[in-house]
Amino acid sequence: MLEVESLNQYYGGSHILRDVKMTVPDGKLTVLLGRNGVGKTTLLRCLMGVVPSKSGSITWRGAKISSMPTHARVASGLAYVPQGRDIFGRLTVEENLLVGAASRKAPSKIPDHIYALFPVLREMKHRRGGDLSGGQQQQLAIGRALMSEPQLLILDEPTEGIQPSIIRDIGRTLRQLVDEMGMTVLLVEQYYDFARELADHYWVMSRGEIVAGGEGSEMEAHGVRELIAV
Repeated sequence: MLEVESLNQYYGGSHILRDVKMTVPDGKLTVLLGRNGVGKTTLLRCLMGVVPSKSGSITWRGAKISSMPTHARVASGLAYVPQGRDIFGRLTVEENLLVGAASRKAPSKIPDHIYALFPVLREMKHRRGGDLSGGQQQQLAIGRALMSEPQLLILDEPTEGIQPSIIRDIGRTLRQLVDEMGMTVLLVEQYYDFARELADHYWVMSRGEIVAGGEGSEMEAHGVRELIAV
């Protein structure tokens, strides 16, 4: 579904992404792991066109999208939940969700399946986003991304700063999106146990390069925990 080939990116004189090559298979949950500062977020921002890649290619469903603007990538089926969530604090939960549908004909109401995935959002739909807890804001950020009806959902460390009960809820939701709704998910994570429980496939990044990859069931055998240990 998504293929990255020889992708490079620089910040100033620093070579951040180094000939990154990876694939995200259709209808599966792929995890990208790595320590802080190895280039994971930069890679996701390149995938979404938030920052341009210096060289290399990004292919989505057989079409090269490396020069495509961000809004066009969203319209073609990609959705992004950034690190830190970036919800609109002064808008209500319902208004935040409707913003997520901007790439298509906006619905007059929130689809039932969004509230079925995240019941707390229905309960708090008239509250301002800034009044929600961190875990609730993360669920709102995911729900907002799903409003664009994506084929590929990209998440950047959704467990960061979230209480364990919400982490479990998010994990169940991601597996439901893949197993029951046929969505493809690319998840960037540092929390190894969470990643191992969810991953169909995995990649490990170190110093801007992909250094390992394989089936999620083989992560323990391949020593992935040690590869990402600080």
